[in-house]
Order: sequence, then C-alpha cells, then structure tokens
Amino acid sequence: MPAGRPRSLRAQIAASRKALRATTEPPAAEAPRKPRRPRVQRASTRAQTNEPPLERLRGWFRAKGWTPYPFQEEAWAAHARGESGLIHVPTGAGKTYAAYLGPLADVAAHGQPGLQLLYVTPLRAVSRDVEKALREPLTVLDADIAVESRTGDTSSSVRQRQRERLPQVLITTPESLCVLLTHERAPELFASLRSVIVDEWHELLGSKRGSQLELALARLRRFAPGLRTWALSATLANLEEAARHAVGTGQTPTIVSAALERPIVVETLLPESVDAFPWAGHLGFSMLARVGAWLDAERSTLIFTNTRSQAERWFEGLRFARPEWEHLIALHHGSIEREERERVESGLKEGSLRIAVCTSSLDLGVDFGPVERVVQVGSPKGIGRTMQRAGRSAHRPGATCHILFVPTHALELVEMAAAKDALLRREVEARTPPGKPLDVLAQHLVTCALGGGFTPDALRDEVRTAAAFAGLTDEEFAWTLSLVREGSPTLRAYPEFRRVVEHKGRCVVADARVARLHRLNIGTITSDAVVQLRYWSGGRLGSVEESYVSRLKPGDTFIFAGKKLEFSRLQDMTAYVRPAKTKVTRTPRWGGSRLPLSGSLAAAVRRTLDTARHGDVTSDELAAAWPVLDAQARLSRIPAADILLAETCQTRDGHHLFLYPFEGRLVHEGLAALLALRLTRLRKATFSLSVNDYGLELLTPTPFPFEEALHPALFTRERLEADVLESVNVGELSKRQFRDIARIAGLVLPGLPGARKSSRQVQASASLLHDVFIKYDPDNLLLVQARREVLEQQFEEGRLERTLERLQAAPLELIHVRRPTPLGFPLVVERISASLSSESLLERVERLKERWTREDARSA
Repeated sequence: MPAGRPRSLRAQIAASRKALRATTEPPAAEAPRKPRRPRVQRASTRAQTNEPPLERLRGWFRAKGWTPYPFQEEAWAAHARGESGLIHVPTGAGKTYAAYLGPLADVAAHGQPGLQLLYVTPLRAVSRDVEKALREPLTVLDADIAVESRTGDTSSSVRQRQRERLPQVLITTPESLCVLLTHERAPELFASLRSVIVDEWHELLGSKRGSQLELALARLRRFAPGLRTWALSATLANLEEAARHAVGTGQTPTIVSAALERPIVVETLLPESVDAFPWAGHLGFSMLARVGAWLDAERSTLIFTNTRSQAERWFEGLRFARPEWEHLIALHHGSIEREERERVESGLKEGSLRIAVCTSSLDLGVDFGPVERVVQVGSPKGIGRTMQRAGRSAHRPGATCHILFVPTHALELVEMAAAKDALLRREVEARTPPGKPLDVLAQHLVTCALGGGFTPDALRDEVRTAAAFAGLTDEEFAWTLSLVREGSPTLRAYPEFRRVVEHKGRCVVADARVARLHRLNIGTITSDAVVQLRYWSGGRLGSVEESYVSRLKPGDTFIFAGKKLEFSRLQDMTAYVRPAKTKVTRTPRWGGSRLPLSGSLAAAVRRTLDTARHGDVTSDELAAAWPVLDAQARLSRIPAADILLAETCQTRDGHHLFLYPFEGRLVHEGLAALLALRLTRLRKATFSLSVNDYGLELLTPTPFPFEEALHPALFTRERLEADVLESVNVGELSKRQFRDIARIAGLVLPGLPGARKSSRQVQASASLLHDVFIKYDPDNLLLVQARREVLEQQFEEGRLERTLERLQAAPLELIHVRRPTPLGFPLVVERISASLSSESLLERVERLKERWTREDARSA
C-alpha cells in the first residue's frame, strides 16, 4: 500500500471483505461453477469394461512399475473370502495397499452409496498422507467413490455434512470414530460398512485407546453384520493375541506375514573419550559438534530424540553449530502448532528441508520418501522403537534402513551394542492389552446411549465380543451401568451424575448438556492440562503443560519451537509471550519423558555385559566403553547374565547397597521399595532409595548386615502385591491414577471450551470423589482399578514378578568396594540430583569425584 493518509475504519473493513472474497470465491469467469467439496476425490470415469475391479488395480500396480508381493495377493484373497485378521510385515513393505485394495475392489464392485470402508489411524497428523495414498488408485476404477478424512483437524462444514451422509471411504482416528458413534443416526450411518482397516495396531494395542477401539469395532459389527477387520503392524511379537484383539471373539483371525528383509544398518557415533565414572547425560552436547560434522545437507535426515525438551535443545544447538543450514533444518514435535508441523512435513517430502529434529511425532505413518538416514540421540530404550524409527529412512520395499546411534552417556554404549544384537535376533517386545478397563467401558456406555440407545442385555453381550472385555462378568457390567445411570450408590443424590436414563425400555441420554460434554471429552488420552502459547501481537505457537507454565514468572525466557520467548502472563489457560531479547534461561519440560528399558533390550544388555565379562569386547561400542568396563572390573566385577551382582560400601553419606538386575527403571522402583520393606522386617532401619535402568541403591545412615540379609527368600514372590502395597504410598499414587480414571469414566470433566478447568481443579475434584469412595464405598470398582493400574504401570507388576523369580534362582555375587563403582556412581548422582542445593548438579558431581580421588590416593 503506498504511503499516504490512513484509511478510515469503514474503508479498512470493506477492503478486508474484498480480500476475503478474493481468497474464497472463484474468478468471475468461473462464477457459474459450484465450488468443489473440500477433501473429496471422485474417481474418473472411463469406458465400461468387464474387467473386475481387482484386476484393474493390479494393472495400476503394473503401471507404477510394481509387482504385487505374495503377502499382498494373500491379503486380497483372504478379504475376498470374507476373512479378517492381521497383516504383519516390515515398515515400508506395502501394508497399506495389501489391506486397502481388496476392500476398495469390493466397494467398486458393489457401487453402493454410504460408508463402505473405514480406515483408522492412531495419528490425525498422518491422515492427509493416508488420504492421498487411498485416492491414488481410484483413477482406474469405473466408480464414483468419495474419500474423506474426519479428525479433530477437519473443518466444521465438512463435519456437519458428514453427520448427514458419510463418504464411501473415511479416514479417521479412534476418538473421532467414537464421536461419530454418538450420532443418534449411528446405526443407519454405519449399516452399509463392509470393511475396517486399523493402521499401526501395535501403537494402540497396549493402551486404553486400543480397548476403546475394540469396543467401537464391536459396536460396528452389531450395526453391520459380516464386517471384515484388518489390522496392520510392523513391530509385534504376540501376533496371535494382537490379531484376536483386532477381530473380536466371534471369528478366527487370519495372519498374513512375509519374511521380507529390510536390512537395518546400524552405526554408532563413538565419543572421542569417556569418563570412567559416567552419569546420565554427561556426554550430552559434547557429541553435538560430531553430529554436525557427520550430517550432510545433501542427504535428508531425521534426528530422533526421546523427549521434546531434548529436541528443543538439539535443534537450537545444531542451528548454532551450523548456521549455514538455517533454512534447511527444522523442528517437529507434538506440542508445536499444527500449521508449523505440516510445513515441516511438506518440506521434508519436497526436499526443501533436509534435516528435522523430532520426537515420536514422526515415528508413524508419514511417508518421507526422500529421507535417507535416521539419527537416534540417546538409547532407543526398546527394539520395536528402534525398528520403527530406522524404518523411516528409505521408506520403500526392500530398501536398506540406516540409523546412527548417538550416546548421551558412556553406559548407553553398552545399550547400543545390545540393541544391535537384539535387532539381529529380531527380539521385538510384545504389546500386552489392558484387561477390561471399566472406565473405558463407562465412557462407551454413554457413547452408545447417545448413538441410538441400547438395551442392557444386548449391549453386555456385544461388549463381550471385544477380546479386551471377553471376561467381563454380569456383576461388573451391571456395576458400570449403575455408574453412568446414577454415579454409583454413593453419588445417587447428585443429578449431574445421572447421565444415562431409561426411556421406553432403552438406555439413552436425555440431557443436552451431558451430550455436549461427553462429545467434547471423548477419548482415553490423559495428561496434565495444557495451555496455549500465543504472542501478545497475535499468532499461536503451540501448547505446553500447565504445570510448567505455572512455575514461570513474568520476564522468564525459554525456548519453544526453536524460538526464544519471554513469558508475560497466564490468562484463561493461555500463556502470552513475546520474542525474547535476553539470554534463554529455561527449556520446557513435559511429563512422562523418561522411557524405561524394555524387557527385550534389558535381556540383551545382560547378554552383552556377560560377553564383556568374559573378555569379548570386539564390538566398537564395547571397545569405546572399555574405560568404564575396565574400571568396573578392577573395582568390582562386570555383571554376568545369570548372576546377581551386589556391591556394598561405606562413604560419608552412610552404608550403601547396590544391586544390578538390569530390568528397567519402573521394575527397579518397585523392587527397591519391596526390598527396603523386607529388610526392615529383619532389622529396624531407614533407607534412602535411588534407581535407574541398570540397578538400585539402598542407603542407610547406620550399619546394616546386608551380607546376612541377601538370601534367596528376600526375593520371594509370595505376598508380592501385599508387600508392594505396604512398601510404597500406593494410596497417594492410586489417588493420582484415579484422576485419569475418573476423567475417562466421565465423573470429572475438564469443562466446556472457554471455561476449561485447570489441572489443579480437575485433580481437586477427582481427589474429593476418591476420598468419598474410600470412606463410603471402599469396594468401588474404579478404586480397585486404580490400585491395579498403579501396580501394572508404575512398577510393571508382571515383569517385577518374573524378575523376582529370576533373582531368587540366581547365584549372588557380593563385593565390598571402597567407593561406588562406575555402575553405582550414576545411582549416587540420581539421588543427589533430587536434593536441593545452591550448587549445580555438575558442580556437585565434580566435587564428589574429586573427594573420592583424594580418598583413593590416601588409601593407596
């Protein structure tokens, strides 16, 4: 606009309206044409032919230069026979078209209106890529087939149209599917459904999202008898169980798999030197320069980190180390605003962006063909995760995957050597489904009551066809139904808990406010409340957890989405910020950031250490870690696979016992508390506990006869649950767990948009209900579930039981040492890092090492 007198407000509004029409209306020459419906593609029409639709799709395959794999042909034939099951092949081998082309040919052959094929993905961010892939084969079919998406990102106008009529092919998420099931015309909308495809089934199977989807699939089978269901996965060990949960209890699943090799080339970026007494993260940014030198802007690369905070720091570090790559490098994680994530994804596909620092937000689904290499910063903590991330490189059938491990502390070199060994053996972790979570069932009952209503007996039988709820008793169903009808006997007097009522013999929802709240809060994903980040001048940046923002003071600076920001104020669950001009002082932290060592990787670590104990350090990783292992061998022993290593020592802090089961952080938390309880039964004592993925420390200020107490009976599985419940503050832990359960069950809701409750308010409401139930309804099944979930999720109770069995049978190797060894030192650091001090952790660690060095010199 040329310089001159400012326009009037009326003139500005008129100009804005004109600009808006210019972006939304077609040119004048095209005015008679109606605008196309968004996100829909119709198949092109061609001359009629007698060639079956599947043959035309095979021709499309040939035109692309592809030859169908035997497993794809097998999947198409199984679908044609009316079967359901699981397709399990490596990432990038062609699972999507194996599952899709058979149902698509079926849709084309019948040519019926209404929803025919449902494609469920766990990530709404990948729905655009899935939609593009599903549309591509339509050009060879003589059929009018619409392909659309419905997720939380779908526009309101498209959602409104879909309430009246669904397309023939719909891509959605478990949560959006459940919202559709709340439509009063749901039986009619889904009656024409012929097939369901569930992508990335391994990502859903082991969580309540999987249980929720199982219930939704059971509902769909009631609406559409004969429905065929196919689940897709690349990284599962328990195939039979996974397939059974995908198809339900009413049929025998078919498993389609293939021995297709996608070789995984694993390299490790070795540090120039390692400290013989390492602690978590001590290598940290010392590896940054080496990563920057290894990267090549000509070769597209994904750099995975295990936490969003780590991604923010590494992105900023790489930009500082390689400023010439400013326009080629990007950041991607789940808390960044959707538009920015989509820009990064598009840039990776087009090649304009060459390097992306990311988290699990890019683990699944998105096909980045140009990506050639993957970097994993820190231990992947699991074999399935390693395979999933490695498979993001060269994402095409038969192509070799490349992944570079970057250790952040010296002992991770051992983990990385173990991961390479486990990858060769294909030791992928099993995903265990939750057992009949009643909070999920309660939510589903309200969903069904909204979606046309139900009769209790019929719905109970339907729910039992979901494998996760096959063992549901009549009493449990009746209790859950009572929960949604009256809030349990304790809450019967409060009308807000009467969500479902009986009308003409059917259970329905009669209250419009209840219906609206339920639809807004559908889902099983629970976390701390999040607040939106916005500039004062306007524009959204993404979201961070309320618990983090609540600790900020005006003027505090932090990095988010690669931008330096200054915090101004928190208002109405929105944090307002401005660009920072001063040095950054903080990086946001998100909950749930510590991944425990998986069972498969833990077993591989024990094997790897056993080889080092017997002198085999031929792998590059073990050779680089030798200063640590050599110091461990000189001061104590390198752990053996079938022997439990225990170390005792005395320092100024007190009397230490170190044990090294190598079973992961969560198991060690339960084990440490359990052993402390059982030891205090032998002799009165007070213990401080510290755990990590490798072992645990028990510290007492007074002498304790550890050698006498460490006998096999200490590790007995008898009274395990009772002892764990007694040894930790399960009451407080279960109260926190109950908050999530109460939210999923609908007893506590965050509120309506514009009037959302803070996480403190939600926790207070849940705590009040918890205390009421404890006092007046102690046998409440949600309380029982909360205690069970604490044991299963906080301490991995099943794995803890197997660990105790292994340790009870293992010989004990007890070594008295002068000071903590390289394996014990990280546990000491873990303990002191939790204590308040005016010194930084690095200063305290260095002072501790200096003191021990002096003591060693005097004793020598």
